[in-house]
Amino acid sequence: MSEEFGPDFITVTDENGEDHELELLDSIIEHDKTYLALLPADMNEDDPDFGIIILRVEEENGEEVLVDVDNEDELNRIYEIFMTRMEESDDAEEE
Repeated sequence: MSEEFGPDFITVTDENGEDHELELLDSIIEHDKTYLALLPADMNEDDPDFGIIILRVEEENGEEVLVDVDNEDELNRIYEIFMTRMEESDDAEEE
Protein backbone atom coordinates (compact mmCIF):
# COMPACT_ATOMS: atom_id res chain seq x y z
CA MET A 1 0.00 0.00 0.00
CA SER A 2 1.35 3.39 -0.99
CA GLU A 3 0.77 6.45 1.15
CA GLU A 4 0.98 9.92 -0.29
CA PHE A 5 2.35 12.69 1.84
CA GLY A 6 2.15 16.40 1.33
CA PRO A 7 5.08 18.57 0.35
CA ASP A 8 8.00 19.19 2.69
CA PHE A 9 8.62 22.78 3.70
CA ILE A 10 11.67 24.35 5.28
CA THR A 11 12.23 27.84 6.61
CA VAL A 12 15.50 29.57 5.82
CA THR A 13 16.77 32.85 7.19
CA ASP A 14 18.60 35.12 4.77
CA GLU A 15 21.54 37.42 5.52
CA ASN A 16 19.08 40.20 6.43
CA GLY A 17 17.41 38.06 9.10
CA GLU A 18 14.24 37.54 7.05
CA ASP A 19 12.60 34.10 7.10
CA HIS A 20 11.49 32.46 3.86
CA GLU A 21 9.38 29.33 3.60
CA LEU A 22 10.47 27.03 0.78
CA GLU A 23 8.99 23.83 -0.60
CA LEU A 24 11.53 21.04 -0.96
CA LEU A 25 11.19 19.50 -4.42
CA ASP A 26 14.18 17.15 -4.47
CA SER A 27 17.64 16.54 -3.10
CA ILE A 28 20.70 14.92 -4.62
CA ILE A 29 24.23 14.02 -3.64
CA GLU A 30 26.76 14.88 -6.34
CA HIS A 31 30.54 14.73 -5.84
CA ASP A 32 30.03 14.19 -2.08
CA LYS A 33 27.96 17.38 -1.79
CA THR A 34 24.24 17.55 -1.04
CA TYR A 35 22.07 19.91 -3.07
CA LEU A 36 18.42 20.87 -2.57
CA ALA A 37 15.94 22.02 -5.21
CA LEU A 38 13.37 24.35 -3.65
CA LEU A 39 10.48 26.61 -4.61
CA PRO A 40 9.27 29.68 -2.71
CA ALA A 41 6.12 28.54 -0.90
CA ASP A 42 4.39 31.91 -1.05
CA MET A 43 5.27 32.97 -4.60
CA ASN A 44 2.77 32.96 -7.44
CA GLU A 45 3.77 30.93 -10.50
CA ASP A 46 3.02 33.99 -12.67
CA ASP A 47 5.62 36.08 -10.81
CA PRO A 48 8.58 36.76 -13.15
CA ASP A 49 11.00 35.83 -10.31
CA PHE A 50 9.34 32.43 -9.80
CA GLY A 51 11.72 29.53 -10.27
CA ILE A 52 13.72 26.77 -8.70
CA ILE A 53 16.22 27.72 -6.01
CA ILE A 54 19.24 25.44 -5.68
CA LEU A 55 21.14 25.46 -2.41
CA ARG A 56 24.09 23.38 -1.24
CA VAL A 57 24.27 21.87 2.26
CA GLU A 58 27.52 22.66 4.08
CA GLU A 59 28.69 22.15 7.62
CA GLU A 60 29.68 25.15 9.72
CA ASN A 61 30.63 24.81 13.37
CA GLY A 62 29.06 21.36 13.51
CA GLU A 63 25.74 22.55 12.03
CA GLU A 64 24.31 22.03 8.58
CA VAL A 65 23.65 25.29 6.76
CA LEU A 66 22.28 26.03 3.30
CA VAL A 67 24.41 28.17 1.01
CA ASP A 68 24.02 29.63 -2.46
CA VAL A 69 25.87 27.91 -5.30
CA ASP A 70 28.08 30.74 -6.53
CA ASN A 71 29.95 28.84 -9.24
CA GLU A 72 27.94 29.17 -12.46
CA ASP A 73 29.25 25.92 -13.99
CA GLU A 74 28.41 23.99 -10.81
CA LEU A 75 24.97 25.60 -10.63
CA ASN A 76 24.18 24.79 -14.28
CA ARG A 77 25.35 21.18 -13.87
CA ILE A 78 23.22 20.64 -10.75
CA TYR A 79 20.23 22.40 -12.34
CA GLU A 80 20.39 20.04 -15.34
CA ILE A 81 20.50 17.01 -13.03
CA PHE A 82 17.43 18.22 -11.13
CA MET A 83 15.53 19.02 -14.34
CA THR A 84 16.30 15.57 -15.80
CA ARG A 85 15.10 13.90 -12.59
CA MET A 86 11.89 15.96 -12.58
CA GLU A 87 11.18 15.17 -16.24
CA GLU A 88 11.76 11.46 -15.62
CA SER A 89 9.45 11.61 -12.62
CA ASP A 90 6.74 13.35 -14.68
CA ASP A 91 7.10 10.75 -17.45
CA ALA A 92 6.79 7.89 -14.94
CA GLU A 93 3.63 9.43 -13.46
CA GLU A 94 2.04 9.70 -16.92
CA GLU A 95 2.56 5.99 -17.66
